[in-house]
Amino acid sequence: MLCQDLMTSEVECFRTSDTVQDIARCMRDVNVGFVPICDADGRPLGTLTDRDIAIRVCADGRLASEVRARDIMTRETVTCRTRDEVEVAERLMAEHRKSRIMVVSDDGRLVGVISLSDVAEQDEGHAVETLRRVAEREAGVH
Repeated sequence: MLCQDLMTSEVECFRTSDTVQDIARCMRDVNVGFVPICDADGRPLGTLTDRDIAIRVCADGRLASEVRARDIMTRETVTCRTRDEVEVAERLMAEHRKSRIMVVSDDGRLVGVISLSDVAEQDEGHAVETLRRVAEREAGVH
């Protein structure tokens, strides 16, 4: 199976200049905990999660209306291509300990996201190993 067959393609991309408050409202409204941060051409620059907001804004007593995505986003971008086999996405998720991976077109523009739950629905056997490796990132963190 190809990544393009498994990915969720209805993904909104945010800009580095967007406020965390605006992003958090959108995350709430569409019930997601992860959003990509992209440049003007739709190429991924990083990601922002609900956990990033909790730790880097709320826990520090910062005002979400005054913090920009660029100030707290995770700048590591882990991507796969639309025509990659899903196993490539699984391997990258495990190697980088990410529960989501962005899918890009040949020109590097964001076209979708694959989550660990997408992988699990497709193939439980591989998902268990991927989940184990992704979960290792949480080991020892309280």
